Amino acid sequence: IILTMRTCSQTFSWLSTFRFSSSMEILMMAVGSFCAIVHGAAQPAVLLVFGAMADTFIEYDIEMQELKDPLKICVNNTIVWINGTIHQNEKNATIRCGLLDIEQEMTKFAGYYAGIGCAVLVLGYIQICFWVMAAARQIQKMRKAYFRKVMRMDIGWFDCTSVGELNTRISDDVNKINEAIADQVAIFIQRLTTFVCGFLLGFVSGWKLTLVIIAVSPLLGVGAAVYGLVSRELKAYAKAGAVADEVLSSIRTVAAFGGEKKEAERYDKNLVFAQHWGIRKGIIMGLFTGYMWLIIFLCYALAFWYGSKLVLEEEEYSPGTLLQVFFGVLVGALNLGQASPCLEAFATGRGAAANIFETIDKKPAIDCMSEDGYKLDKVRGEIEFHNVTFHYPSRPDVKILDNLNMVIKAGETTAFVGASGAGKSTTMQLIQRFYDPTDGMITLDGHDIRSLNIQWLRSQIGIVEQEPVLFATTIAENIRYGRDEATMEDIIKAAKQANAYNFIMDLPQQFDTHVGEGGSQMSGGQKQRIAIARALVRNPKILLLDMATSALDNESEATVQEALHKARLDRTVISIAHRLSAIKAADVIIGFEHGRAVERGTHEELLQRKGVYFMLVTLQSKGDKALNREDTESKSDHICPLYRASLRQRSRSQLSNMVPDPPLSIARDHAESMYVESVAVEEDVKPVPFTRILKYNASEWPYMVLGSLAAAVNGAVSPLYALLFSQILGTFSILDEEERRTQINGVCLLFVFVGILSFFTQFLQGYTFAKSGELLTRRLRKIGFQAMLGQDIGWFDDQRNSPGALTTRLATDASQVQGATGSQIGMIVNSFTNIGVAIIIAFYFSWKLSLVILCFMPFLALSGAVQAKMLTGFASQDKKALEATGRISSEALSNIRTVAGIGKENMFINNFEKHLYMPYRAAIKKAHVYGLCFGFAQSIVFIANAVSYRYGGFLVDAEGLHYSFVFRVISAVVTSGTALGRASSYTPNYAKAKTSAARFFELVDRLPDISVYSEKGEKWDDFKGSIEFLNCKFTYPSRPDIQVLKGLSVAVKPGQTLAFVGSSGCGKSTSVQLLERFYDPETGSVKYETNVGAQGSQLSRGQKQRIAIARAIIRDPKILLLDEATSALDTESEKVNEP
Repeated sequence: IILTMRTCSQTFSWLSTFRFSSSMEILMMAVGSFCAIVHGAAQPAVLLVFGAMADTFIEYDIEMQELKDPLKICVNNTIVWINGTIHQNEKNATIRCGLLDIEQEMTKFAGYYAGIGCAVLVLGYIQICFWVMAAARQIQKMRKAYFRKVMRMDIGWFDCTSVGELNTRISDDVNKINEAIADQVAIFIQRLTTFVCGFLLGFVSGWKLTLVIIAVSPLLGVGAAVYGLVSRELKAYAKAGAVADEVLSSIRTVAAFGGEKKEAERYDKNLVFAQHWGIRKGIIMGLFTGYMWLIIFLCYALAFWYGSKLVLEEEEYSPGTLLQVFFGVLVGALNLGQASPCLEAFATGRGAAANIFETIDKKPAIDCMSEDGYKLDKVRGEIEFHNVTFHYPSRPDVKILDNLNMVIKAGETTAFVGASGAGKSTTMQLIQRFYDPTDGMITLDGHDIRSLNIQWLRSQIGIVEQEPVLFATTIAENIRYGRDEATMEDIIKAAKQANAYNFIMDLPQQFDTHVGEGGSQMSGGQKQRIAIARALVRNPKILLLDMATSALDNESEATVQEALHKARLDRTVISIAHRLSAIKAADVIIGFEHGRAVERGTHEELLQRKGVYFMLVTLQSKGDKALNREDTESKSDHICPLYRASLRQRSRSQLSNMVPDPPLSIARDHAESMYVESVAVEEDVKPVPFTRILKYNASEWPYMVLGSLAAAVNGAVSPLYALLFSQILGTFSILDEEERRTQINGVCLLFVFVGILSFFTQFLQGYTFAKSGELLTRRLRKIGFQAMLGQDIGWFDDQRNSPGALTTRLATDASQVQGATGSQIGMIVNSFTNIGVAIIIAFYFSWKLSLVILCFMPFLALSGAVQAKMLTGFASQDKKALEATGRISSEALSNIRTVAGIGKENMFINNFEKHLYMPYRAAIKKAHVYGLCFGFAQSIVFIANAVSYRYGGFLVDAEGLHYSFVFRVISAVVTSGTALGRASSYTPNYAKAKTSAARFFELVDRLPDISVYSEKGEKWDDFKGSIEFLNCKFTYPSRPDIQVLKGLSVAVKPGQTLAFVGSSGCGKSTSVQLLERFYDPETGSVKYETNVGAQGSQLSRGQKQRIAIARAIIRDPKILLLDEATSALDTESEKVNEP
């Protein structure tokens, strides 16, 4: 069954999930499997004892019944009539007597039970412990291998793969594989062995009856291949995760456009798919389980009817043999049924492994960690493109470069100009070998760059991008990323060259200042200068500047340009820029159009040609100066719209400089200590009452009531077993043949009835709880996501709330909270009904024996409680440790181009692997605890039986209790005890759910200072746009020691254009963020129109869509983002604005 299941389109063997096992792990799994096999054989072995014990009881009871007759006595171990004739039964056999000491016999049987119980304790511990430890070691390797491979993949692969999806795979999918290769395998092997041994016992003890049962059992195998749905559900969740990741990573932009509600709806739409598959899976599982129970009951109705015939009419079996066969096959089949949840875990694990291993096995088109390739002794830096044609892998139908030929001479500064989409940035990416050309080749000093060692090649190149990416560590570390062995002197020198030294020294912690998520604590200009320092510190032979000064103010730009001018000496520089100031000084300017280099020359030469470059200059000078207006206007009519598009595109991407979108963070060095402290605070959240979780499921109450009723009926089935089986046993000592036959037929009919009932109730339980559970998960995820989007921007500045951590929480917390409701409520109701009905039956038939057995109930409950307590701690530790790795992977993958460009893949891999050690240690600890609890829970049943049967023997002897009542009471209470065990095996889920729920509700209950969803505050129809800052003082919540605004007072009247100028970091962007109410000033106020209350508190943040000025103030005035506009200007409005 297992090996032929299919996922998606690909056949993938479950055994290959173990491909990371070393000889040590294989040994551990082998020992664990051996113990599981011996453990599995223990239950059928007990049946041998049980059968002999039953025969002893029946023999004793028949003797007692016979001797009740006053006319019969026991003489010489034979029953004789008082008149001296030997008494014979209906079969004309003499009846023995006086040979049985029932108490002594029971002592012997109790010894057997106790011995098996002790063995089970040891075996259970070893099988679970070894398998869990082996799995933890393999999962450790798997996480490492997966992350290594992902970091090795070429940029083209990332273009086609969503980062959110990759993060989901690293956390969720690997956990699913873990479940498929850990203790579930040991339990599966154990149950399978019990199944095989049970059937073997049946064949050896009585092959006729076993054959009758087996003739029906193929029906049990039908429907076992129903698990193909699982991988689709995984995919559906990954999609929603990708949406969440995208939105949380760009939270400032979402907030600026008031898109919270729209994004929440988009996320919710993606959750529908997952809900649909979850419900379908529940229906199929319910039908399958119900069908299994129905067949089992029908089998036993048939088996009991035929077996009693063999015992009583044909006398082939003793009653004990019948019980051995009967229970042997029953226990075997039940264990086969209980093995089906393991199959589900294997199928889920296989679905997850197919995705993970597909990536691990993929060969990157460009392997950035390959050792192959030449390393040139001396680099001059001449780059040549020979007939290069290129398409992006994610857009194979769009030709970006078309037979591009050009030479970039060594030691010269070459500027690329041209429209957006003409292929300028693409050429830079090809030089760094992020991609390989579709046709043609690129050479460095005459060598095809494909023949060079890739890490070496990238180490020769320094890159500064338009939107620089900084990593969540200190300024010094960020600069050191350029070159590992850089000393502090080198870093200071590079900072001075990049005009960054002065502003860094003004910060309280100077070079040790933490830059925040993605550099969010730095202004755009500061980020740019740190990035330039990072590029210069590696002293590169080739320097690539992709709009490197676009985010800087004029003052900084001039000094950085000067720094870059100095940096050009002895190196090849390629620059893409739109500002004339950045282009003019180039030695050579190359004009691009439609993927080709159409012109080449100096500034003066190209102005003479009146081509691409000339148009760009004309367009800019029109924006910059009001000179020769008429002349320029006559020419501007035919200016290529591509340039407008280009300017629009660049300005749009500058939006993110003004609105820093923190990518994902990495807990490292200084950040690490902050993170650990802060998490300790966060994890200590108030526990949530269970009723509150249920309130969120309230609208599904009809499903839950129906499911609970079905679960209650299912729970009563176990004690009914006990009743029917003891009834079977009782019939064998009935001396009247007619009465015996009637009772047997009655019990058989009851079996059929219970089977049919089970089918319907199991289906109902499966379907209703899947439906309510999936609806709850979807609702929780949506509410959680809405709550996240509703937080003020200051909340996102906190390290703990990085997009990576939040996405991981959405993925896992909601589904774990569902773990405490849904099917688990069914399990609890099932268990409690089971216990309730069992105890009623037990006390009704023998209160003394019931009390003795109930002494063992606390032990069963204790084993469950210990397990719950131990696992709660581990649940949260695992989560914390894995959240740290989630941050690292998120930060690396979100900024993969920067990571690749500076060749820092290995650093991220090492950091990721370092953080994996904690969850690994936790898993090893968990293995021992879980093993002990499992062994204890399994063995307590045997110990309870040993004591109970010994005491039962005493009651039968001393008080004349009927032996069938002994079996009835013991089997009722012990089956209910195992049900308690089942409820306790549920406790780890409940523990995780409580931790997750507490964190979830903490988020939902958090009232942000600035609420997006609040309807309070005025809304005006005739909003004119008069704005006033009154003595505003402000510090960022995450940097309380640095005051950014120190009493800002400024006003702008309706229709006016107000431009903020000043050096980087002086508060220009901050003012705009206050205007948009991302933050509120600490003192002073921002007023719109007239009286709108302190700090603009009467104005809802939804109103910010009306504040068109917010974008105009600090953006190039050629672009105006209109009131409620969600895009840049349309073609008509693009006409160059008058200054």
